[in-house]
Amino acid sequence: MIRGWYIGASGMNVQQNRLDAISNNLANVDTTGYKKEIPVTKEFSELLLRRMNADGVYQVPFGSADAAPIIGKIGLGAETNELYTDFSQGSFKSTDTNTDLALSGEGFFVVKTPLGERYTRNGNFLLGKEGLLLTKEGYPVQGENGDIYVDNDKFFVNEDGMIFSKEDNTLIDRIKVVRFENERYLQKMGSSLWNTNDRAGASHIAEGDERPKFLQGYTETSNVNVVNEMVQMIEVNRAYEANQKSVQTEDSMMETLWSKVVNVSV
Repeated sequence: MIRGWYIGASGMNVQQNRLDAISNNLANVDTTGYKKEIPVTKEFSELLLRRMNADGVYQVPFGSADAAPIIGKIGLGAETNELYTDFSQGSFKSTDTNTDLALSGEGFFVVKTPLGERYTRNGNFLLGKEGLLLTKEGYPVQGENGDIYVDNDKFFVNEDGMIFSKEDNTLIDRIKVVRFENERYLQKMGSSLWNTNDRAGASHIAEGDERPKFLQGYTETSNVNVVNEMVQMIEVNRAYEANQKSVQTEDSMMETLWSKVVNVSV
């Protein structure tokens, strides 16, 4: 019976983690370039049961063997394995602002922060002092030649990410977009930024078929579907209640057992 408590409690923890992820997704439904999180659940390792009264070792012609017959397996509940990020493409929102950019396809903008290079899908940029292209947090957007400087917002970005001046049609720079070997392992840093690690691998500049197309005057919306998230929230609440009732039932059974034991003892 005590095992039933732990199984029910582990199920409640799993549903709480799912609810936290759903709540975070809904809170960022209007965040530019946000990618929803999906909790992945796994079961605890199963145990193999044997009969205790037949435990021991018996001799065979070629050695020895365990005499305890196998009864079967027993589960111990579930746990949250990882928080998986869904990098599927979000829709595009027209802003008619030259400094806004969106990526159609996989890849990340590169920005320079005090902690080093970080990566983002949020192309809601602005012009800072001296014509420096910045994120909303004030981090310089990186081109393949370093920081991107433009005289004003009268510039043009083609599908390959090349920035041209509208005044004399000169090439200013090419926006740096990177890819990773295992993008699913990128680590969220807050403020729509990502950082790499050993599992995600080192970044490399996207070229050829790997390089996404650029859309100027657009931003990428989050890939969160509000209706789906609300449906999952209802499912989580029902699953949490089911696990909660199983714990209450186990508690009631234990109470009955102890009352019977006391009556027999008396």
